Amino acid sequence: MSTLSPTPTASASPPVATWRLPITGMTCASCVRRVEKALAKVPGVAAASVNLATEEASVTSGPGLDPGALIAAVRQAGYGVSEVTTTLQVSGMTCASCVSRVEKALAKVPGVVRASVNLATERATVQSLASVSVAALQAAVAKAGYQAVEPSPTGAARPARWPEWAPVALSALLTLPLVAPMLLALWGGMWMPSGWAQLALATPVQFVLGARFYRAGWMALRAGSGNMDLLVALGTSAAYGLSVFLLWRHGDHGMAHLYFEGSATVITLVLLGKWLETRAKRQTTEAIRALNALRPSTARVQREGQEQELPVELVQVGDLVVVRPGERIAVDGEVAEGRSHVDESLITGESLPVARAPGDHVTGGAINGDGLLLVKTTAVGAETTLARIIRLVESAQAEKAPIQRIVDRVSAVFVPAVLAIAALTFLGWFAWGGEVEPALINAVAVLVIACPCALGLATPTAIMVGTGVAARYGILIKDAQALEVAHAVTAVALDKTGTLTEGKPALAAALPAPRLTRDELLRLAAGLQQASEHPLAKAVMAAARGATWAVPAAHQAHALPGRGVQAVIDGRTLALGSRRLFDEQGAQAGEWADAASALENEGRTVSWLIDVTPGESPEALGLLAFGDTVKPQAAAAVARLRAQGLRTVMLTGDNEGSARAVARMLGVDEVRANVLPADKAAAVQALHAAGHRVAMVGDGINDAPALAAADVGIAMSTGTDVAMETAGITLMRGDPRLVADAIDISRRTYSKIKQNLWWAFGYNALGIPLAALGLLSPVIAGAAMAFSSVSVVGNALTLRRWRPSADAGSSSAHGASS
Repeated sequence: MSTLSPTPTASASPPVATWRLPITGMTCASCVRRVEKALAKVPGVAAASVNLATEEASVTSGPGLDPGALIAAVRQAGYGVSEVTTTLQVSGMTCASCVSRVEKALAKVPGVVRASVNLATERATVQSLASVSVAALQAAVAKAGYQAVEPSPTGAARPARWPEWAPVALSALLTLPLVAPMLLALWGGMWMPSGWAQLALATPVQFVLGARFYRAGWMALRAGSGNMDLLVALGTSAAYGLSVFLLWRHGDHGMAHLYFEGSATVITLVLLGKWLETRAKRQTTEAIRALNALRPSTARVQREGQEQELPVELVQVGDLVVVRPGERIAVDGEVAEGRSHVDESLITGESLPVARAPGDHVTGGAINGDGLLLVKTTAVGAETTLARIIRLVESAQAEKAPIQRIVDRVSAVFVPAVLAIAALTFLGWFAWGGEVEPALINAVAVLVIACPCALGLATPTAIMVGTGVAARYGILIKDAQALEVAHAVTAVALDKTGTLTEGKPALAAALPAPRLTRDELLRLAAGLQQASEHPLAKAVMAAARGATWAVPAAHQAHALPGRGVQAVIDGRTLALGSRRLFDEQGAQAGEWADAASALENEGRTVSWLIDVTPGESPEALGLLAFGDTVKPQAAAAVARLRAQGLRTVMLTGDNEGSARAVARMLGVDEVRANVLPADKAAAVQALHAAGHRVAMVGDGINDAPALAAADVGIAMSTGTDVAMETAGITLMRGDPRLVADAIDISRRTYSKIKQNLWWAFGYNALGIPLAALGLLSPVIAGAAMAFSSVSVVGNALTLRRWRPSADAGSSSAHGASS
């Protein structure tokens, strides 16, 4: 597909094109040369020139060049090509064929890198170069026969002139006299409207209420493809046209059976099916609507001692926001004054209100309970937790799952194949019986029963409902791929600190060398740890609070990744870190050997203070032992994972004894201790090599490589932003039982996708042959087609009944809004 903007060059020689790429990341002339060389190496490139001032590359090539190769070459050289993401609301789509046509139309716009269209949300997500305008995208969609607008910020639909049910009701009213004779015949009644009356009733149904099928079908033909509307238009027009011909030929004397009731009933049933489908699809977006409803429109801000109510868009970081009891918190912030309980259930899934006091974080969208709070704003607008959650859920619902590729391939040939089968059906019946009427009616049945709608809705509706209900319980699934992959996981690797334990260790023991006192040991350790944010460093500083001595200054301080920290204190070079650091320095444990082993066997984390002054032999000055409380839910979390048939593996940088003590307590299958951040990723790769599909669960920066290496990364939101950005799934509270819940909802959603696809494929595989064999009338075929789409959406909506395990402590209060 064309991904950049080519400019043809007129010439008598073979045509050439000039491509312009906005380049990012260049800083100097050597960058320019590097990009030019990378572009020049692409097969088909005649010349490449890069302008550092405009940060733009100009590439001249032959007509057969794949422009995607240019983008790949730039990125391989270490630079970027500017892209933007545009979302459009597309109307007029009815089936998977429509989706394919809109995607192809958008992909042909010069500068578009990727286009994905979701039938369930009726939205197109387009990644393109910054030079591509929204107007160009809208024009491409319009040329394909559809309408595209930018979605409104609130997500509210434009009010319609008529109720959605009005066309269905009017069509049913006009069709009822046509089907009444069949209904009366069941009770022995004999009544039939005249042929001209049937014509008068069927005509507005066919050409006024059914005009949408002609318009959409014609647009599809103009674009060189077909869709469901074309099949309905052809089928009903054939039945209507045959009836008009018979009425004209035989007159209104009852000499021939007319098929006006068939064409009108099919249109009525299809309209009914689309109306029911639209109503059902609207329920699949309930999660986004519920999250959007949490956004307050105003905030009460305290400035210069005065309270003033402002639109939330005008609140700035650092502002003090007053939150009264019962009000919804407008911004993310930190409690400056006051104490209260805050209900965060619709954000984190936590069923019980949580206590908040000065220094605690509060989240915009949560409801303040019983106290007055003064909140210092830390994030507003798009940077708030709620806004990020909404973006994640919308992104996941807009994405296509990998399994959708099968549907896309089928839908590309579906309508042409159905038209061919209908033609063969007509020819076969006509050749066998020599009569036009049965041949045409059976061909009409083939056209009507074939429904690509169910194919197009099977996957996106299940993903929308699955990701939506998961978000309501604090499980954020970033994309459809993570949802699909998670169902096949066979092993779960879990970080220990912060995931299975509270991540808030406390100092349990301090054993100094004979020449030091306990206070001196703590003083030196505090000096080393004073600038660190590591949980063990915080434990040391907490132990040092209230001491009579001052924390000494540390010079040349730096971290030793995966090992500890080193600095110069009182003229000596000191290091504080793990057993790995102790062994690497070659220090001797001496009289502490037995004490250290005993502490590790109790599950304590041991850090060694070592004098590593250059030119002198390393000397152990003492050890500190830390105890981290195991989360009360951790054992149940591991038990649930094992009950799901998953192998559990604990990866930790802690010592072997501490790690194994925790593993025994929790029932973890396998332990890998003394693991550096890079080694965690290697451990995940080793599980891959053993044939496992791996989910990695972590919360820290050091877990990011392993989260990226795993088939699916699961991050605790109580951890770092780096971990959450790397992971495919984020758990909005630090309850490890949500890991099993995330895998469970993934399995259930994938099961619904398979059920829907089985139904959609099986329905057509069974229905089309029956119609071709003359075993289905057009009316029954129309009813079945309408039912197929509604059944697929309805099946997906059953996911809304999903709840996390009872052990996860989720509230049944969610059910009211589900």
